Amino acid sequence: MQIHELAPAPGSTHAGKRRGRGIGTGNGKTGGRGHKGQKARSGGGVRVGFEGGQMPLSRRVPKRGFNNIFAKPLESVNVRELDKFPDGSEVGAEELLAIGLLSKCRWGVKILGSGEITKKLTVRASAFSESAKAKIEAAGGKAEVV
Repeated sequence: MQIHELAPAPGSTHAGKRRGRGIGTGNGKTGGRGHKGQKARSGGGVRVGFEGGQMPLSRRVPKRGFNNIFAKPLESVNVRELDKFPDGSEVGAEELLAIGLLSKCRWGVKILGSGEITKKLTVRASAFSESAKAKIEAAGGKAEVV
């Protein structure tokens, strides 16, 4: 098969409406834009959020807090989920991704302390909660920050 022989599956596409092609088409003359006005002109229309000069909703509602645009959010995994690993194994982001506990891990992992752990594991993560670190070490494992 050549690239010029490629075609979409039959019935998967259809031609778009051809507007402004005469009165016989049912969509001629003004082409569905009505008569005159800003929205009838080519390139006409208003920007997103514009309310005709009224103060837009996004500016009317009170603002609260702070959103750090440079934040690098960590994925979280609870201690109870680490019990799925065999005793004595090393657990890091790659292993969590491989076993399916994480679907993505862009910035790192934080281990949280919910649940119990019974196996001796070496856990490598970007961060640990105090309770998670205590539970891992109480089970005989190690919590290493990478």
